[in-house]
Amino acid sequence: ANGYRLPTEAEWEVAARGGESHRYSGGDDLDAVGWYDGNSGGTTHRVCTRARNGYELCDMSGNVWEWTTDAYAAYPSGRQRDPLVEAGPNRVVRGGGWNHYARSERVANRSRITPSFRDFFLGFRLARSAP
Repeated sequence: ANGYRLPTEAEWEVAARGGESHRYSGGDDLDAVGWYDGNSGGTTHRVCTRARNGYELCDMSGNVWEWTTDAYAAYPSGRQRDPLVEAGPNRVVRGGGWNHYARSERVANRSRITPSFRDFFLGFRLARSAP
């Protein structure tokens, strides 16, 4: 589809970090950058109503968990560069959601969900391969 796809887990993390080293995407104050169980009022929120990160991306910590291409597995040992994991029963989701606690919203946090699962706290962000 014209190069649009789900990002790999590593691509997602680079985008979420935004060239910075904060606990959450866009800063260390989760209330300023994301929606989570402590401030969401129990619902999703319109896109980009919180602060952006260094790459001008928003909502990468909180609001909805985001699917990645990678299957969930333990990280490989040794130094890796975008270690795509293609086989496995679960997919990696990143970013945390409006109904999860603050620890889930950290940029470094990862979770897993079976691809057939659907719910109101899941979403996606597209990446585009260079033409």
